[in-house]
Amino acid sequence: MLAERRHQLILRALRSGGPAAVTDLSEQLGVSPATIRRDLVKLEEDGLLTRVHGGAVADEGDQPFAEVAEVRVTEKDAIAERAAAMVSDGQSVLLDIGTTAFRLARQLHGRRLTVITSNLVVYEELADDEGIELVLLGGMLRREYRSLVGFLTEDNLRQLHADWLFLGTSGVRPGGQVMDTTVVEVPVKRAMIKASDKVVLLADAAKFPGTGMAKVCGPEDLDVVVTNAPADPATRSSLEEAGVEVVEAGKVRE
Repeated sequence: MLAERRHQLILRALRSGGPAAVTDLSEQLGVSPATIRRDLVKLEEDGLLTRVHGGAVADEGDQPFAEVAEVRVTEKDAIAERAAAMVSDGQSVLLDIGTTAFRLARQLHGRRLTVITSNLVVYEELADDEGIELVLLGGMLRREYRSLVGFLTEDNLRQLHADWLFLGTSGVRPGGQVMDTTVVEVPVKRAMIKASDKVVLLADAAKFPGTGMAKVCGPEDLDVVVTNAPADPATRSSLEEAGVEVVEAGKVRE
């Protein structure tokens, strides 16, 4: 059996049945425990699972929006409040998919702004706010995650410009690379970066290192990271070497 096929079967088993032991996976797939252990190391490096004593558990991956929205709300609100304070009235703001961007949208009520988004929950939040010029990007609908993706979304972005992009992520590697769990979202995120003057990454403490197998960008593409907790020393060093400002929500900027 090819390694790629084994990896698919391992992830399917973990996501459907929960944590599994090496011996159980070995029996299910008909390969040696040593082969399973090597597979688990590779899948953990790719951010798709976490090894535990004697086996592994699948990471969150691409959960439906409604599930993710209920997690770490206080932390996301702190990040959103700090991010909203960066924006001046009259500016244009590009909001990525994701639940932290949705929390940020809630902080923008009553402002005089242009908001551009492919995030349907952001659209629904701001649709009745008459002070906000709201631009909804076109594209194919990802129903579970309430977002629009694909070449139509990317084409729309090539025709637009934003003063600020507030970018979400599944994880930030120690080298400062921004990752995502869903390959189809990556071209849209990259198009958003190209369409924006300033790129701000919104990342709560769980995103260091978080998950994700697909690279969105490197630290050199970021201007600011807003987080609710100090990044680990290796990640902070990588970000600062690339000229990225790390802003901790709840602390006063000097």
